[in-house]
Amino acid sequence: MDTDSGNGNRTPAEPRFPAQDRFAAGAQYIGGRLRPGTSGRRHAVVDPATGETVYDYELAGPADVDAAVAAAKEAFAGWSGATPGERSAALHRLAEVLAERAEEFAQAESLQCGKPIKLSREFDVPGTIDNTAFFAGAARHLEGRSAGEYSGDHTSYVRREPIGVVGSIAPWNYPLQMAAWKILPAIAAGNTIVLKPAETTPLTSLLFAEAAKEAGIPDGVVNIVTGAGKDAGEHLVGHPDVVMTSFTGSTGVGKRVAEIATRTVKRLHLELGGKAPFVVFDDADLEAAVHGAVAASLINSGQDCTAATRAYVQRPLYQAFVEQTAALMETVRIGDPFSADTDLGPLISHTHRDRVAAFVERAKGYARIVTGGEAPKNDGAYYRPTLIADAPQDSEAVQAEIFGPVLVVLPFDSDDEGIALANDTPYGLAASAWSRDVYRTGRATREIKAGCVWINDHIPIISEMPHGGYKASGYGKDMSAYSFEEYTQVKHVMYDNTAVARKDWHRTIFGDR
Repeated sequence: MDTDSGNGNRTPAEPRFPAQDRFAAGAQYIGGRLRPGTSGRRHAVVDPATGETVYDYELAGPADVDAAVAAAKEAFAGWSGATPGERSAALHRLAEVLAERAEEFAQAESLQCGKPIKLSREFDVPGTIDNTAFFAGAARHLEGRSAGEYSGDHTSYVRREPIGVVGSIAPWNYPLQMAAWKILPAIAAGNTIVLKPAETTPLTSLLFAEAAKEAGIPDGVVNIVTGAGKDAGEHLVGHPDVVMTSFTGSTGVGKRVAEIATRTVKRLHLELGGKAPFVVFDDADLEAAVHGAVAASLINSGQDCTAATRAYVQRPLYQAFVEQTAALMETVRIGDPFSADTDLGPLISHTHRDRVAAFVERAKGYARIVTGGEAPKNDGAYYRPTLIADAPQDSEAVQAEIFGPVLVVLPFDSDDEGIALANDTPYGLAASAWSRDVYRTGRATREIKAGCVWINDHIPIISEMPHGGYKASGYGKDMSAYSFEEYTQVKHVMYDNTAVARKDWHRTIFGDR
């Protein structure tokens, strides 16, 4: 493992995105143009691989949120009145623009997040382009139930209509994909949107809004306000002209968002924390499970709500799984995110790195650190891939969301026990089960309480399938046609077919038959 790469004194392997020049006009995108914030407070975007400031800007305040919501409200009539075909054509053009500018997006994403450039190029950016293409098609399939005479005397049908201005908040771990997941279903359904990205990672959200304008999507349909949660985020959620909030982030902050949203009876979509179990039965392909566990626990430096965090391995395979997983983790190359051979980049910040390290330090008092458990000696916010074994089920390492490159492994005996342990946290976003036995895996898909259950794999997502959680992991769906349930209003329309002035049911109010 390359333990000392990622040093801030290294010469970059590739050119980095020129953020300060690119967004010199400001980090707010309102009504089709960039502008500075008005909060009076500045914020620095820091490259977590070097600790260097790459972009300095003024944060949004409540006045910027008001302006963005006003722009979205003004644009709503025209955009919601466009035909599904017109909205679809605009989104197809957006997919083309994103593809043409893919390298720019990849560089910006790796710069602000510390993602290895190969992850940005091969996962984040292509996934976003595919999601855009999917919603370009889905925009033409906003269907209700077929018409019918359900009462006998009337014809009923269902309209699916846009709801208005959406105010969404996206996290810092996948800023490009999360921006797309918020924006695309909203505007495909005919809504307009104000998105607040994390103030630490605004670059690709701003690029996405510019790409939308380039694709011909009208000004005001997509707006970006980059500010702190207390100032911009809470004002956006509580704004009386915002009819829906979609939030992705921690369960704790999600509770605060829900509290504010209920004051104005907003529609609410929450995608919150996770603590995904990785259940390995004793007939599993051990090599596949080991490789799957390392990839699924270390993707995005473990900063993924669906990452494998709790591996439960049936006792006959337990010791071999621990040994082989540790050995494979030790081959993972830590380095400069812009180097093509880097496997693992830094965490989002030194503060978050220290938080992850504190979890591991505390775990040393009740569990065994098999490998990792420390930061390499360099200037970046790096942390070594870490495997923790033999932790009690009720320990914080098993129950709490660490959100770093840390995997906890525990043994189990019976299938009943393995599934029970998998369900034994407040979360339910994702899970996986590993076995050659179709009956075992079928049982796992039925009984594990999670919004996604993978079989003999862990992490892949596709645009056609929904993403969302059970329990404290939230409710509602991103991606897929199911997401339109969040972003459309269902209206029942009923026609009288009799042309009779006095209906039979009127007698229940006045007169007789």
